[in-house]
Amino acid sequence: MCSFDTIPHDKLMAAVGMRVVDRSVLRLIRMWLEAVVVEEMKDSGGTPKPPPSRSRSGGERKVSRLTQGTPQGGVISPMLASLYLHWFDKEFHSERGPYQWANARLVRYADDFVIMARYMGSRIRNFTELWLEGRSGLKINREKTRVVKLDEPGAALDFLGYTFRYDRDRHGRKHRYLNICPSKKALERERQKLREMTGPKMCHKPAWGLIGEINRHLTGWSNYFKRGYPRAAFRKVNSFVRERLTRHLKRRSQRPDQPPKGVSWYAQLDRLGLAYL
Repeated sequence: MCSFDTIPHDKLMAAVGMRVVDRSVLRLIRMWLEAVVVEEMKDSGGTPKPPPSRSRSGGERKVSRLTQGTPQGGVISPMLASLYLHWFDKEFHSERGPYQWANARLVRYADDFVIMARYMGSRIRNFTELWLEGRSGLKINREKTRVVKLDEPGAALDFLGYTFRYDRDRHGRKHRYLNICPSKKALERERQKLREMTGPKMCHKPAWGLIGEINRHLTGWSNYFKRGYPRAAFRKVNSFVRERLTRHLKRRSQRPDQPPKGVSWYAQLDRLGLAYL
C-alpha cells in the first residue's frame, strides 16, 4: 500500500493533466486538494492547547491548508490514485519491467496492489521501491508490505476484503486447492455494520422496514463476496443477523414482540421477509 501524503500537488496535477484537459475540472480538483483542513488541537497529554481560532461551538481547533497529499477520506482519492499509479502499471509491464524479465503479475486497486511471482527476489523489490519512492515521490507503507509464500503451511494473503490461502482438499485427496473467502476483518466490519443497523436507536422503525433495509444491505455485501467459497462466512452472517434481529424485536417497546404460539423466532423472521445469504 502506498501513501500519497508526500506527493506535491503540482506533481499530482501534472499526472491528472495528462488525462484531463478541461481547465474548469482541473481547477475544481486543485481547489479540492487545497481545501482548508480543520483539526482539534490537543497536546501530548490529551489536554487542549491554546487555540489559534475557535469554532462556533467554542471548541479549540487548528486551521491549515495542505500543500501535498490528498485529504483523508476524499471521495475522489481512489480515482486520483489510479491516475497517478497508471504510469507505474505501464512501467511494470514494459520491456524494462518485471512482467518481461520475471514473468511477474501486478494486481492493483487504487493505492493497494499485489505483485505475484514464482520468486520474489531483490530485483523486483528494488524496482518497485525505486519507481514508487524515488521517481514518483510516494511512500510505501512498510507495516502493510510483506512477502507471502502461499505454498507454505498456514500462509495466507488478505487483499480487498478477501483471504487467499491453500487448504487441504475437502474430499481427502492429496492435492490442495486455493481457498478464496471473506477475510476476518471483512466479517468483523460486517458484524459492526449490522450492530449499527439493529441498535437501540433503530427501534422507531417498523420491523418490515428494518428487515427490508437489512436485506438490501446483505444483497450488496454478498454480491461482492460471492466469489470463491463463501458458504461458511455466509452461514456466520446469517446466524449473527438472526441473533441481532431477535434481540432487537424483543426490546422494541415496553411490550416486547413475541412470535405466535408454536412459532419459532426462525420462522417468525422468515414470515417478516428476512432473506438469508
